[in-house]
Amino acid sequence: MLTLSEIETLARAAHAGQTDKAGRPYAEHLRAVAEGVRARGGDPDQIAAAWLHDAVEDDALSETWLDAAELSDRTKAVVLAVTKRAGETPQAYAGRILATPGALLVKEADLAHNADPARLAVLDAPTRIRLTEKYVRMRALLGLTDQPF
Repeated sequence: MLTLSEIETLARAAHAGQTDKAGRPYAEHLRAVAEGVRARGGDPDQIAAAWLHDAVEDDALSETWLDAAELSDRTKAVVLAVTKRAGETPQAYAGRILATPGALLVKEADLAHNADPARLAVLDAPTRIRLTEKYVRMRALLGLTDQPF
């Protein structure tokens, strides 16, 4: 099995050159989500999934790679659960997350970092408003009604 250090290295390499909406290196988001999972009491499978949570969705790694990777079945299931699919409704996406043990914690940490006011503040107003509304809707679908931080 891959160690968390190896998974971090792999995720950083897979997303090399990618930036977030604010122009920051994407690896910063991956690190923040992994740390958010750890701070929320996540276990190694969930921390591994946090590092890889956007890899398939962003085409940084393929589902074929994930299927063959030396990762626990639980880590693979969480990564697939938090991977949005083209044309999928938010309700279906949230339902899959809720139905997959361990996935909610990873998505909660992802949403918390995405909704961080400091990250959102550097975006133009229309983008900031659109994303804030999107994150609020997803938190509600997931039953995360408390504060994101």
